[in-house]
Amino acid sequence: MANKVLTIVVPCYDEQEVLHETSKLLKNIIDDLIEQNKISSNSKILFVNDGSKDKTWKIIEQLQSQEKVFTGIRLSRNFGHQNAVMAGLSRAVWYSDMMITIDADLQDDIQKIYEMVDKFYQGFDIVYGVRNNRDTDTGFKRTTAEAYYWLMTKMGVNLIPDHADYRLMSKRAVEALLEYHEENLFLRGIVPELGFNTTKVYYKRKERFAGESHYPLKKMLGLAIDGITSFTIAPIKLILYLGILMVLYGGGAIVLLGVTHHMSDYRSLINSLWLLGGIQLITLSIIGTYVGKVFNDVKKRPRFIIEDDTYSDRMKKIR
Repeated sequence: MANKVLTIVVPCYDEQEVLHETSKLLKNIIDDLIEQNKISSNSKILFVNDGSKDKTWKIIEQLQSQEKVFTGIRLSRNFGHQNAVMAGLSRAVWYSDMMITIDADLQDDIQKIYEMVDKFYQGFDIVYGVRNNRDTDTGFKRTTAEAYYWLMTKMGVNLIPDHADYRLMSKRAVEALLEYHEENLFLRGIVPELGFNTTKVYYKRKERFAGESHYPLKKMLGLAIDGITSFTIAPIKLILYLGILMVLYGGGAIVLLGVTHHMSDYRSLINSLWLLGGIQLITLSIIGTYVGKVFNDVKKRPRFIIEDDTYSDRMKKIR
């Protein structure tokens, strides 16, 4: 078993306050797994600096100069969390047998890495880290998350409830993932589509160790919309059904008017115009979102640009 290389991919954006603690704890786990003869001594921790504005990259450089287990990739600018994860995986897959993605904020239980590695040796290609409670969330976030998973399921999207981006993937699973080239990434929806043997490990999510969350309400809404529009055209079908209902309602109102010869007052007319105008704007926005996604995809611009890659440099020397 000791010849299997593990790379832990850690996307980072302005994580200077947590990086020293995160690196120390992850290194302890890597060292322990090597001592247990479960992974190769060539296993690495790969920090992906996603255009941080603070000292994150300087800290990564310091870490990799002190310990060979630490490596880094620096993106040329901020490309977003999902693209940072893909950037790390796109390099790690060249040299690794298994890869684990985890955020730098220490909210995910890193002790579950041991269980994930054991599941890999049991023949599982994908191991999902799944929260078994939401005690650390506000009531609003907990309610909206539950509603979102329910809505996605009703729309036919295969999601793992309470799973974010903490997972282990085998080499062949990551190779399959990299075949997906869409511009608007929603990994929580793409990974379950890959198939392969999958399982779950459950954990209690902790409070953020330090710093502030980089996923405020605006970003969470954007991710939710990306998830819906990337995997289903149900909203467009909903527009069709709404249009049919409006036609039936309008036709019924005309028939009723012809029978009763009753004219509605001016206020009712204005309210109807406002309602119809609002519905039209909403439907145009939904259709425009899908058209915009097509526009972005057909340009085929790179999802990320790597400025520095010390991970590949080190792994090439090993081989």
